[in-house]
Amino acid sequence: MQASQSGQRHIGKVAVCGAGVMGAQIAAHCVNAGVPVVLFDLPAKEGDKSAIAKRAIAGLQKMNPAPLGTPGLADAITPANYEDDMHRLAECDLVIEAIAERMDWKLDLYKKLAPFIKPGAIIASNTSGLSITALSQALPEALRHRFSGVHFFNPPRYMPLVELIPTADTTPALVSQLETFLTSQLGKGVVRAKDTPNFIGNRIGVFGILSVFAQAAKASLPVDVVDDLTGTRLGRAKSGTFRTADVVGLDTLAHVIATMRDQLPDDPFHASFGLPAVVSALIEKGALGQKAGAGFYRKEGKAILRVDPAKGGYVPADGKADDAVAALLAERDPGKRLQALRESSHPQAQFVWAVLRDAFHYAAVHLADIADNARQVDQAMVWGFGHAQGPFELWQAAGWRQVAQWVADDIAAGRALSSAPLPDWASSGPVWEAQGVHTAQGSWNPHTQSFQPRSSLPVYQRQVAAPRLVGEATGLSETVVFENEAVKAFTLPAPHPEDVLLLSFKSKMHTLGPDVIQGIVHAVDVAEGSFKALVIGQLTEPFSAGADLKSMLPLFAQGGIKAVEPVERAMQDMVQRVRYAQVPVVAALAGMALGGGCELAVHCAKRVAHFETYMGLVEVGLGLVPGSGGLAYCARRAAELQSETNPDIPLLALLKKFALAVASAQVSKSALDAREIGYMLPSDTVVMNRYELLYVAVREAAMLAQAGWRPPLQQAFPVAGRDAIATLKVQLVNMQVGGFISAHDFTVAEKVAYVMCGGDVDPGSLVDDEWMLSLERQAFLGLLADPKTQERIMGFVKTGKPVRN
Repeated sequence: MQASQSGQRHIGKVAVCGAGVMGAQIAAHCVNAGVPVVLFDLPAKEGDKSAIAKRAIAGLQKMNPAPLGTPGLADAITPANYEDDMHRLAECDLVIEAIAERMDWKLDLYKKLAPFIKPGAIIASNTSGLSITALSQALPEALRHRFSGVHFFNPPRYMPLVELIPTADTTPALVSQLETFLTSQLGKGVVRAKDTPNFIGNRIGVFGILSVFAQAAKASLPVDVVDDLTGTRLGRAKSGTFRTADVVGLDTLAHVIATMRDQLPDDPFHASFGLPAVVSALIEKGALGQKAGAGFYRKEGKAILRVDPAKGGYVPADGKADDAVAALLAERDPGKRLQALRESSHPQAQFVWAVLRDAFHYAAVHLADIADNARQVDQAMVWGFGHAQGPFELWQAAGWRQVAQWVADDIAAGRALSSAPLPDWASSGPVWEAQGVHTAQGSWNPHTQSFQPRSSLPVYQRQVAAPRLVGEATGLSETVVFENEAVKAFTLPAPHPEDVLLLSFKSKMHTLGPDVIQGIVHAVDVAEGSFKALVIGQLTEPFSAGADLKSMLPLFAQGGIKAVEPVERAMQDMVQRVRYAQVPVVAALAGMALGGGCELAVHCAKRVAHFETYMGLVEVGLGLVPGSGGLAYCARRAAELQSETNPDIPLLALLKKFALAVASAQVSKSALDAREIGYMLPSDTVVMNRYELLYVAVREAAMLAQAGWRPPLQQAFPVAGRDAIATLKVQLVNMQVGGFISAHDFTVAEKVAYVMCGGDVDPGSLVDDEWMLSLERQAFLGLLADPKTQERIMGFVKTGKPVRN
């Protein structure tokens, strides 16, 4: 780990000690970010001593959801064991221990690791709730200042939250360095937690689960109804509560609950820290949840069953929230919604109010114990548990004073889970006057009795338009250049480059309708006249779900193909305008970039993509071919690859990858996977933190401009021609005969092959953009007139799912 001239150290390699589920996935996410890893585990008793780590690495390539951005990244993880490879610790700048939650095992391991740790390296324990201070005692005193807790939430690739838990001995600069690495290099949302049992996320989150258990039992609600009430209707994870417990594992949940029960005897809510009888019974039967095939739920064939404690078995899981309660939960005004739930006599409504009240109550009572400020609690619940809002933010959004009074009334009436009163700060003083814990000055810190600003670490200056909590000051102060109902063009203030124009879309899912298309063209015109570069990107995901089919259907219904052709041509003209613009146009990608969104992106001068970017030309699923330059791009890119690598390689060999991706509507599993498919180039940039995307994109655009960027010359390129079409058609016939594709699938895929190979021309014939776009347009419009394609489109518009016909 070397220090730069600014004094900032760099973490070049990581050691992960423990190749279990969490350790292996933490290793996977490090290599996703380009950081090589040495993965340690116990020596195998027979054969290769690193066999345990090797099996874990191999297992990463089979897991779903995939921990690796591409399977090949597994090669960047070096397997190791504690007997032969301890010297490899000296290569590593960060050592993460991630073995089982056993204090004695962890302490024993630290004693073995300590002599081999590199001078200056950071040491961290991935623990979900053990005392970091107690763990540090196993290290020599000289190493304790470099030790902290770093709790990744599962699965590490997809869950944003990492809790960072320093001890009293941890050097503050080291904590900041680690926070910077986790935030920028691994793309995480970091919350600093106090060294208390279960820290912030699990302390609040597991109490919330216990509250649901308790209140569901009081209301006699079955698990499927509870999950419907506590899922997306409540602004929480789709899986609700009981299904989430199954995913976590009932044995794991029981362990975390036991930690709270054993280590928090003085918690005023301690009476609620028991394991419900139904959970104990399931664990005794080995029904530990998803990993065991049964828990609160069990799958039999295609049927989903739920546990019924009264019957001692499983019954169909078809319960839903009552329509009346669902209507209350659909109320958009948080204050009106909570008031309606509280005043309703419906058991389901009373249940939901009780769960929310318990969350407010517990978070307020324990804020000072577990966190420095209210923001950390709210962000922990959003990033770690998938809540739309944390408890304090929801409380404040619903009206701080009124909700505080309701909670106090329930406590006084004995309806709450504890008789502990709300802390004084919740019902008087600055929070009461500000009507909430989040203000423009910062979030409430009960220790300093003041509102604490957000972190001033430089890494957070890179986050453009990161979400703000209710009551906080907005994080974006842009200058609008032009704006209409479809698009918004703006610049960012200094120190961002002010000569780079940014364009975002306002359409639902950022689809590309006629008004958005016109907005993109106008933005290119404005950028060429008054700016040095243009970035096309969104403040919220996705980048674009593609063409706006709904706007196209009325045109088709009224005027048929002739009415749609101008829109199709306008899409093609737009991507060409972007490709040949006189200023560099950079696509800032995050989330989906599908269909026309993908076609727009591939025609930009460069792509800057968040790691979790899912690109694909998916039109064949609707019975269409990509019609906005996507197939032209694939043909041209294959020709470029032939020129860049080996002119003797047949074009068809390079084109097959693109043809398969388009014909199967393949969507990349990450930005790195998009690079492997060919929708991103090796020179394109991948960022790990979603909120650094625009920061990086505007600087990449400015650098292209400063380097004297020029658009590509409009040159002809060779195509594979009729021979390649015939070869691909034979393969399609075999797939149809084998029953892998339908007759209409064959028709669509044949069109893809025809266009991508350049049409009925000799192999190696030179064609230009207009030739390829004309082929695309004819194929697209011809398929649009096909009744089978129309069935697919109408079915998709109605259901959101592809129709197979």
